Amino acid sequence: MRIGRRDLIVAGLAAAATWSAAALAQSAPAILGPAVWDWSAMPVKTTEVGALRDLVRQPTATLDELEMHVTTLNPGTTSHPPHTHPNEELVIIREGTVEVLNGGTWKRLGPGSVIFNASNSPHALRNVGSGPTTYHVINWKTPATPKR
Repeated sequence: MRIGRRDLIVAGLAAAATWSAAALAQSAPAILGPAVWDWSAMPVKTTEVGALRDLVRQPTATLDELEMHVTTLNPGTTSHPPHTHPNEELVIIREGTVEVLNGGTWKRLGPGSVIFNASNSPHALRNVGSGPTTYHVINWKTPATPKR
């Protein structure tokens, strides 16, 4: 049997597809499995308005992406101006007093309070207390998350 030009083209395309699939698989982030984050071991990055502890930005078995971080705001500062994003998020106040824009109104909250920011809903958070405010942020993306 003789190998023809058509056979070489098919073999070349198959090899290219295999290499592409392998490269894609290597570049995709690993699925997050069981994990813990010890408060005393979290790296702290100083920011203009306080501090940031980045925990994870990774897919899970059921989410396209799970992103978690902890922000500390100095008194009188805000994390960012009111904004929207397609993913939903939870914010859990650890310490301090904040005002949050949620559902079109500003609300004052303290430690233990939980905020749900819906998809594409304007939101913001500012520290209105006399000391630092720290809060945990949990964001997620699924196949149902709008693309903007």
